[in-house]
Amino acid sequence: MSRISTHVLDTARGKPAAGVPVRLQRQISSGSWSTVSSALTEEEGRCSELAPEGTSLAAGAYRLTFDTANYFAACGVDGLYPVVEILFRVRNGEKHFHIPLLLSPNGYTTYRGS
Repeated sequence: MSRISTHVLDTARGKPAAGVPVRLQRQISSGSWSTVSSALTEEEGRCSELAPEGTSLAAGAYRLTFDTANYFAACGVDGLYPVVEILFRVRNGEKHFHIPLLLSPNGYTTYRGS
């Protein structure tokens, strides 16, 4: 079984970013993107499983898209980046990806977590 998870932290507020819409997509052979799943971050800012249950990740390019505009609007903040997209590659045999997003109104960073 494969696993893709994320955790969004609002570094400006020092809190988890709850209620952020997140979409997981996979690039198909034509170069276009196919939606695999979508979710909202929970109270602790997490989406603990974005890969469909019981699936194995196929090698290829994947993209996590975070709708930060709606999140910042709900916080009463005018953020610079309305959408954050993180592209990453899955290689044959890889099974677990945790992709955190550290977010503020004027910047963001990400890394491969454990």
